[in-house]
Amino acid sequence: MNRTLYTLIAATLATLVLLLPGAATAGRITPVEGLELLRKGFAGVTDFTAEITQEKQIALMKRKLVTNGTVRFRKPDLFYLELYPPHASRVLLKDTSLTMFLPADGIRQKIALPPEEGLLRWMNLLDRPVTKIPEGVTVQAEQRGDTVTLTILPATTGGVKELQLLLGSDGRLRRLSIEERNRDRTVITFNRLRKNVGLADKDFRLE
Repeated sequence: MNRTLYTLIAATLATLVLLLPGAATAGRITPVEGLELLRKGFAGVTDFTAEITQEKQIALMKRKLVTNGTVRFRKPDLFYLELYPPHASRVLLKDTSLTMFLPADGIRQKIALPPEEGLLRWMNLLDRPVTKIPEGVTVQAEQRGDTVTLTILPATTGGVKELQLLLGSDGRLRRLSIEERNRDRTVITFNRLRKNVGLADKDFRLE
């Protein structure tokens, strides 16, 4: 799967975890229970917006690239991510249609994804109780003290090697990490989350 798509899906799921009112977990947690914790973040949510800070560690560089930005989501299948200068970029995902735009260069790239890689498929999976691990991924779950770690490993040999979400035992997100096969690593944190704000089509424009 395209690494940008995995980043978008991971950011969506991670932000939804922030919406949880505090569904506590205790003791051992199974991968299915971990995914169910994510699913519960959807309860009553039609859209959300949040500010983000992205820290990217390039394998060939010693310093981290730190960029601020924003994400927006509207059910059932619309997601927008914008990173501000100096590394400005915008990404719009509508189900299987992925568009990337670099405003400084005026470059636009559009990618058509297969149905099984579309955002709608993942959203539909989270609309009903999770009883098994979805096809195409391996999920690991671990709880140590008040921290729950969910690790998602794609079965394909694409650009993304591993997604990791660290949650408090109350269901609150602490960190989202994305490790790529080229050893690049991205950490995303979320701030000023607002849900059910009535996002309109104009809020998902690339230009």
